[in-house]
Order: sequence, then structure tokens, then C-alpha cells
Amino acid sequence: MFSPIVFLRRQQSYIAVAVAIYLAMWAVDRPVPIGDTLFYTLSLCNLIVLMQDHLASLYTRKSLQLSWALFLAVLLIASISGVMVVNLIEFPAHRGHAQTLWQYLGSGWKMPFMATMIFGVSSHIYRRTRERLETKNRDLQRTLAEEAAARELQGQELQQAREIQQSLLPKQIPQVAGFEIDGAWEPARVVGGDYFDVIRLDEKKLAICIADVVGKSVSAALLMANVQASVRAFAAQTNSPAVLCSRVNSVLCSTLTSGKFVTLFYGILDAERASLRYTNAGHLAPVLLSEGGRVERLENNGALLGVFPAWKYEESVVQLSHGDRLLLFTDGITEASLPDGEEFGEQRLISCALACSGKTVGELKLRLLEAVKQFCASQLPDDATLIILSVSARDAITSDSSKPTLFVGAESV
Repeated sequence: MFSPIVFLRRQQSYIAVAVAIYLAMWAVDRPVPIGDTLFYTLSLCNLIVLMQDHLASLYTRKSLQLSWALFLAVLLIASISGVMVVNLIEFPAHRGHAQTLWQYLGSGWKMPFMATMIFGVSSHIYRRTRERLETKNRDLQRTLAEEAAARELQGQELQQAREIQQSLLPKQIPQVAGFEIDGAWEPARVVGGDYFDVIRLDEKKLAICIADVVGKSVSAALLMANVQASVRAFAAQTNSPAVLCSRVNSVLCSTLTSGKFVTLFYGILDAERASLRYTNAGHLAPVLLSEGGRVERLENNGALLGVFPAWKYEESVVQLSHGDRLLLFTDGITEASLPDGEEFGEQRLISCALACSGKTVGELKLRLLEAVKQFCASQLPDDATLIILSVSARDAITSDSSKPTLFVGAESV
């Protein structure tokens, strides 16, 4: 489609070419009248561009060698024809030089012909380069648009996955008389591999579970869902913590690929006896803080889940007293780090909890999470999960010994 603006821009370029030719001829002491130079240049340049606009289908979309051969053949014919026509038009103005038409044609064709060929080849190279760049630019824009659409779709899918994963966590944490329990889950990415649960077994008993799946993002989230389903399936009142860990371990050993594993702490809180019977399958030892400031770690030394199919898990039991607070957490809490590598650490967690002894469980949870985020400037390197159990009743049953007791196997309940 003809565009006056494009046409005028082309004429400006052709005039610049004419001026360059005129200066070149002047520099070699063969000046040509500027009017002749403009006439030749404008005529031949427009002819070549017209030929390229309307005859491009003859030599485009072919192999490089064939395309150039056809183009040069067309350019040669167009150049000879164009020079002949322009010279015929110019001849009447040069009759005074006592030249015949053939003499004029023979003496005046070389410079216009070479200039036309040079301009045609240069124009063709420019056009091919521009077309390739435009094609690459369109391809790049299309690729970027497709990638942006894919990222948007992936973001939507990850958000849906997060909502599904959150639905697997307890919406409301069940409670029993004399105790307060609260928990928090914050993945380092959209979805994560941490898991916690509080399951009501009866009016006096709750199952408390916290787990950490190796890895992050979608793969860890899928494995976390598998762990959640297994724990829920086996968390019956008749199943001791050791039995549950053995059964979950058996399921995971038969399904996990090499290099995958899960750490898990599972305990049964008996509100009537104010005791917690538990098994720790490779998870960080929970920390028990007494009202007097004593700190105790609930060690158990069970193996990771999904690694050793024949492992025999053990149970321990700890007696709880008024004012005791039990902290269960994943390594996303203790391993939150500064840029220089310094970690938040278990000691900071304990110190912060002791400093908040007068706060409610909900307030303590928020304060601990805030302290961790402030420490690492909210750049959590791993999923952060926390459960806090507090003994709130003054008439909670106490034991003669506060140290955990070890039981072996399922028969020890």
C-alpha cells in the first residue's frame, strides 16, 4: 500500500545518496552537474526500490545462493534498462556536445550503472537484514508472550496448590481441658514440604504431629500430602506413636525415590494423665520449657522415615506440669540465617520463648515467628513450621520424675 510518508522519507535518503555521489565525483576531479546527479539518482533509486517491492517474490523464500543469483539477475536487467531509459531522457539536453545517441550512451552508462548496482545490492542487504531482525524480534516477542502466559498459568496453578495444601492443615486446632495448643505454617515458596497436625482421638487425647519433607516447592508438597494422608489413616487411638511411625515408614519406603526422606515427630497427649507419649523419627528434638525456666529436649533417636524399612521405632513419655510449654519446630525456624551465614539457632528460639513466658500461646507463636523473620529480613531459606503446647490448668497431674521415660516397640503402651 502506497504511503506518502514512506515515499518522502525514501526521497530524502536518495538525495543523500546523490550528494555523496556528487562529492565523490568532485573529489576525483570529474565533477558532474548536480542536477544530472539528482536526476540519475532519484530515477534509478526509485526504479530499483520499485523492482524490489514488486519482484521480490521471484527470489525470496529460496536458498541463500539461489536467492542471490536470481536477485542479481533481476538487478542487472533492471539496472541496464533503467540506465538506458534515463540516458535516453537525458540525451536531448546534451546534444550540444556534438555526440550521437550511441556515443552518448556508450560514454555515460558506466557511472550510473555501477552506482545503481551498488545501491541495489546495498539496499537488498539492508532489507534482508531488517527482515531477519524483524522476524527474530517477532519470534522473541511471541516467545516472551508465551512464557509470560505460561508463568501466569504456573502461578495460578501454584496458588491453587497452596490452597489445597493449606486445606490439608488443621483449620481449627482441637483443644483439651487444661492445655492450649497453637501452630503456624509458612512455606519458603508458594508451596512447601512442612506439615503439622493436631488430631482428636477422644475427649481426653490428642495426637500431635510435625514433619519436614526433604526438598521444597511442588515435589515436597506432593510428598507432604502423602505423609498427611498416611498419618491421618494410622492415627487411631489404638495405635501407639511407635506403631504409627513404623507403618508410615513402611508406606514411604515402598513409594519414595532414592534420596527422598521425611522427618517426623508424633506424640499422643493424654490430658487426664498430663503426659505426652511420643516417637521422634529423625526430627529436631522438641524443647520443653518449665515454669521455673528449666529447658529440656525430648530426645528419642528414631530413624528418618522412608530410608530404613526394617527400623524398630521406640517410644518415650514425658510428664507435663502446670506452666510447661513445649515447642515443636522445623529447621526452617532454627536455620533462618543472615547473609553472612549466621543462623537464628535453637538458643535464640529458647531465649525468645523464655522472655515471653507471660504471653498466651497465640501471642508467643506470633512473637517467635516475628523474631525469626526479623533476624533473616523475611528471607526464609526453608519452610517454617511451629507448634506450641502449653499446660494451663493448675491441677494438671504431675509426676515424681520430670525426665522422659523410654519404651521400646508397640507393646510398650
